[in-house]
Amino acid sequence: MPSFDTVSEANMIEVRNAIDQSNKEISTRFDFKGSDARIEQKERELTAFADSDFQLTQVRDVLTAKLTKRGVDVRFMDLGKIEKIGGDKVKQGIRIKNGIETEDAKKIQRIIKDSKIKVQASIQGDAVRVTGAKRDDLQAVIALLRREVKDLPLEFNNFRD
Repeated sequence: MPSFDTVSEANMIEVRNAIDQSNKEISTRFDFKGSDARIEQKERELTAFADSDFQLTQVRDVLTAKLTKRGVDVRFMDLGKIEKIGGDKVKQGIRIKNGIETEDAKKIQRIIKDSKIKVQASIQGDAVRVTGAKRDDLQAVIALLRREVKDLPLEFNNFRD
């Protein structure tokens, strides 16, 4: 029975490379001269530091540009709230999402069911497995999900015949 998995995973190696490039650019830019602007990473948690709200926005823009250049979808970033730390300095937590949350998985399952394509969708942890009798049906589901689900960066892997 042909099947594939619908997943939402960021390539953490590319995220790490984008952070390194962002920090390098921030350290050489004239408008950040003498400031404490930087991005730190702990697993899937990023923290952006800057001297003001405006500089924090600039740091996020640099990070977004580097992630885009490296092929990482910016929809993986979940921005936290801006916090003030000593003096005028500010920081912001950024979480890198991993996996499809339960509500989103149910939404994907509902879209597939409502399409009347002869396939079955089952939620398996943080992925949605789609199985069907025909390969063409599975390809139609992939096209449908690419068209319908705009708020999640979906990938389709583990395609089996």
